[in-house]
Amino acid sequence: MPKLNNYVLYLMSVSAGLVVANLYYNQPLLHLISVTFKVSESAVSYVALSTQLGYAFGLLFVIPLGDKISNHKILKFDFALMVLALLAAGFSTSLFLLILSSFFIGFTSAIPQLFVPMAAQLSDDKGRGRAIGIVMSGLLIGILGSRIISGFVGELYGWRVMYFAAALMMIALYILLILKLPKISPDYKGSYGNLMSSLWYYFKTEPSLRLATLRGALAFAGLSAFWTTLVFLMEDNFGYGSSATGAFGVFAIFGALAATVVGKLNNRFDKAKIIIVSVIILMGSWVIFMLSGNSIIGLILGVVFVDLGLQALHITNQNIIFSKNRDARNRVNTIYMVGFFIGGALGTAFGALAWEHYKWMGVTLLGLSLTVVMAVVQVVFRKKTI
Repeated sequence: MPKLNNYVLYLMSVSAGLVVANLYYNQPLLHLISVTFKVSESAVSYVALSTQLGYAFGLLFVIPLGDKISNHKILKFDFALMVLALLAAGFSTSLFLLILSSFFIGFTSAIPQLFVPMAAQLSDDKGRGRAIGIVMSGLLIGILGSRIISGFVGELYGWRVMYFAAALMMIALYILLILKLPKISPDYKGSYGNLMSSLWYYFKTEPSLRLATLRGALAFAGLSAFWTTLVFLMEDNFGYGSSATGAFGVFAIFGALAATVVGKLNNRFDKAKIIIVSVIILMGSWVIFMLSGNSIIGLILGVVFVDLGLQALHITNQNIIFSKNRDARNRVNTIYMVGFFIGGALGTAFGALAWEHYKWMGVTLLGLSLTVVMAVVQVVFRKKTI
């Protein structure tokens, strides 16, 4: 088994961020896209929804292969389809074609979830939390940075240019990964059908995995509702465009940079207590959002806290599920992340509906309600957390 050195670790971190960014370029661009195709805000939200659903399907059907097939072979086919999907999105002549292309962008952009269990697999027990934290830092900074980049690119050059630029970046990244990423050949010898069937076995027999999945889904549903509707709030209440919306990612990066610290804390403190603190931070952030519909400073403060809370919760969830089933880390990560992004997709859909009918107050009440449900679940099932 290759040894995990800092070069490989940070390569996986940066790669995770660059690939996962493909999922979120569209969010600050939704208003521009709605103008191009002359559709409503709720209709254009299906671009974001389709991307997240595609990601969930990619997690479900591609990532388990990490326990069966060489990582280099998976990268070869995945990146080819990813580049084609990004180009198709840039050339889309209708909202339907963009939604369809977005699904395949999401499907192929699940590949960073191979890096997280890979980092856990190549680390020893003492360094596992740090390794997960570093990869997750890159992933989350990619999520947040993508909004900054696409907001400015969209406003200056149009939304299509962002997709073309992303395709070029993915070609360069693929070449680097094939040259530098260690090749891992798993030992699993069963069929693909048996591999997929085992997902249900792990979900059924691991209560800590089920709870981690539910917590992640609820938290990410709230965050997705926020980011999907923020662009509409900025247009309606402040008169700002996509670049201002994307700029909020700068402040969210402060929360993402805490990933390494949170990873180290997971090796030293009770994980159930870290989860409770994370839920409290998330709850507080939604209260701040609720009171900040007309305050840029309040929104900035809320962004810092909501991403910090999600970051702490997410890394702790993954540390819990990776501590068991060492030969099935890709599969348990699949279960967790499928739930996580189904939550995100539902949050996007319900967030758009909340905005359409009740504007910002409806969005913030939705986010707060989801966090309260998470708190109740954690208190009731605390003994099964780990």
